[in-house]
Amino acid sequence: MPESKNDISAAPAQGAGGSATPGKRSYQHPHPLPSYLNPDNLGPWGIYLKQVDRVTPYLGHLARWVETLKHPKRALIVDIPVELDDGTVAHFEGYRVQHNLSRGPGKGGVRFHQDVTLSEVMALAAWMSVKNAAVNVPFGGAKGGIRIDPRKYSEKELEKVARRYTSEIGLIIGPTKDIPAPDVNTNEKVMAWMMDTYSMNIGATATGVVTGKPIDLGGSLGRREATGRGVFTVGAEAAKLIGLPIEGARVAVQGFGNVGGIAAKLFAEAGAKVVAVQDHTGTIYRDSGLEVARLQEHVREHGGVAGFADADVMAAEEFWGIDCDILIPAALEAQINKDNAGRVKARILIEGANGPTTPTADDILHDNGVLVVPDVIANAGGVTVSYFEWVQDFSSFFWTEEEINQRLVKIMRDAFNAVWHVAQQHKVSLRTATFIVACSRILQARELRGLYP
Repeated sequence: MPESKNDISAAPAQGAGGSATPGKRSYQHPHPLPSYLNPDNLGPWGIYLKQVDRVTPYLGHLARWVETLKHPKRALIVDIPVELDDGTVAHFEGYRVQHNLSRGPGKGGVRFHQDVTLSEVMALAAWMSVKNAAVNVPFGGAKGGIRIDPRKYSEKELEKVARRYTSEIGLIIGPTKDIPAPDVNTNEKVMAWMMDTYSMNIGATATGVVTGKPIDLGGSLGRREATGRGVFTVGAEAAKLIGLPIEGARVAVQGFGNVGGIAAKLFAEAGAKVVAVQDHTGTIYRDSGLEVARLQEHVREHGGVAGFADADVMAAEEFWGIDCDILIPAALEAQINKDNAGRVKARILIEGANGPTTPTADDILHDNGVLVVPDVIANAGGVTVSYFEWVQDFSSFFWTEEEINQRLVKIMRDAFNAVWHVAQQHKVSLRTATFIVACSRILQARELRGLYP
């Protein structure tokens, strides 16, 4: 069965009562929408729903349960009042969304960003459901976020925000309920604050309530590098399957943190040339290859790639058209869209970020022969080692970094090869194949559990 391209078509929108909104031209979405979303602008949740549309024809008898995937189980919006350093009181909006818990407790990061929206967090939670099922770890999908620009606040203020947020969502998180982790603009320190706050509230130390913690508080070796290592692992597998040698391959990376920076380092160690890097501070290029280790040191000292001596500066919009074999978007959502997808020259695009490619861009890349390794498999290394951390916390028995990396690589390779097989079987993209594998597992669990009551 060919892969379909489903777009939202213009039609009168249906309100909660089923009638069209008077005098307003809107969009009729093929899914029943929650009342708190704007059908004219669904944001990232709309992208996720299109992806569900594409997988539905391949679900067989499990398609009966597909509406389960289109409704988050639980969405919590909280107010976070904080006294700032100058004595004023500020209020921030926070979210925690649990998309699906059929296969286990929720799992997903918490991000601090000024543009976080409920639609974004819903989509990220749904992608976590897919990601966890794709690598077959026993978690459901969840995500959290706070609308705050962390650059404008002191560390003490951010600690207050993190602790109050943890208290507000404490009703629905826990080691057997929902386990947060770091995401955009959060780190080990934020996880330590969250773990301590939750532990104080329940009167007992609960190391398993979050992952991505400092090693001294029950964190796992290899966790910080895990997402980037997973990106490299599946990227190397994809390159092997299409006959692209890693040695000498030209690599371009957007985002140079724990994901893009580690992936770039591993590709460089395997003999590839990292020729371009872009982050929030600028875009740099060197045709003969950047010295990744020195660039990482520069980023640690200066907060970004701008100003790196041994590189040329290029315009931001030129980055997507760079002459390369492997392109790794490892920053934020919707970076590759209808306006720049046609300029991509890479043979493989590996999604280190969550949702960096819009559905329209996906189709353009496919038509141009670019192999897209989707986020829901490519960046699942982080949640895989988070699973290892969670298991280690429960048993109070910790593994060596070598053991962790070996287990991570095996899980990622096995998961990617299963997805590749499904893609070849059904003649679909790797994204749709990943959704076929993952959604089948989620809905099989839903069917076996049945409905309560």
